[in-house]
Amino acid sequence: MSLSPFEHPFLSGLFGDSEIVELFSARADIDAMVRFEKALAQAEAQAGIFADDVAEVIVSGLSEFAADMTALRHGVAKDGVVVPELIRQMRAAVAGQAADKLHFGATSQDVIDTSLMLRLKMAAEIIATRLGHLIDTLGDLASRDGHNRLTGYTRMQAAIDITVADRAASWTNPLERHLLRLETFAQNGFALQFGGAAGTLEKLGDNAGAVRADLAKRLGLVDRPQWHSQRDGIAEFANLLSLVTGTLGKFGQDIALMAELGSEIRLSGGGGSSAMPHKQNPVNAETLVTLSRFNAVQISALHQSLIHEQERSGAGWMLEWLSLPQMVTATGASLLIAERLAGQIDRLGADEN
Repeated sequence: MSLSPFEHPFLSGLFGDSEIVELFSARADIDAMVRFEKALAQAEAQAGIFADDVAEVIVSGLSEFAADMTALRHGVAKDGVVVPELIRQMRAAVAGQAADKLHFGATSQDVIDTSLMLRLKMAAEIIATRLGHLIDTLGDLASRDGHNRLTGYTRMQAAIDITVADRAASWTNPLERHLLRLETFAQNGFALQFGGAAGTLEKLGDNAGAVRADLAKRLGLVDRPQWHSQRDGIAEFANLLSLVTGTLGKFGQDIALMAELGSEIRLSGGGGSSAMPHKQNPVNAETLVTLSRFNAVQISALHQSLIHEQERSGAGWMLEWLSLPQMVTATGASLLIAERLAGQIDRLGADEN
């Protein structure tokens, strides 16, 4: 049994997103860290910091690397981060004199934050693709039922007649803006973290800028000076997630309210009741509301984690670990659920024909 509903044996049937969850697995994290160390060795060899054959030995030694997870757990309990023990294991896998050059000039936060960026970039691509699909699906609904009449409500009271197209626009227009925001962020938001002990890359001297640029290119990330204690990019990405789920929550809330009245929507495939077999509960709609509120709460934690003391922090950094993966997963799950919900809508509005 898991403490997280996103990975829970049965609650994941409601909240789960296996594609996103896998990006935050220990295996995916370690694979990204290994990728960082390989690319770092190659970039440093390219800059002449050590010979090409040293980088080749490091890359070869890590090609079949498999971490001892029990040792990593004990290492984290002692060190607070996984990297010291992970590097010890990597050096044992590389062996020889090349092992001493592994991780040269880097610090634990460089490895962990770059791993995060690599995986967030993949998550953002998944989210953007799903957003595009949902926008198209909702557009199809509007095309099918857009001329049908709806009762417009203001402040929870019946107001004037509107059309399905009017209400659907309040769902799709923000999603289109969120997709544009996400695409814009993706252009320069996923940046390499590489600063060394205190952000100065002191061990690399005059080669620092060249190594960083080459490393970023090899990893497909933006080249940017270290941001160890500058977490605004993380908070900005989390804000985008909360905007997406907030809009999906509005969609879910509207559908749930329409289902309550019943006359202006026909839904199929609702959830059953153990006490009232005649009911079809709008489970997907309700779940969208729940996940939107969940992300709205978590965003405050990411704003708290902006407070990093001096050059590097432990407390603010660890707070990100507790909140950001769940926000990403909640967003991915919300998009899957919204797509399912849209597929359950057999009719919207009163047909004028």
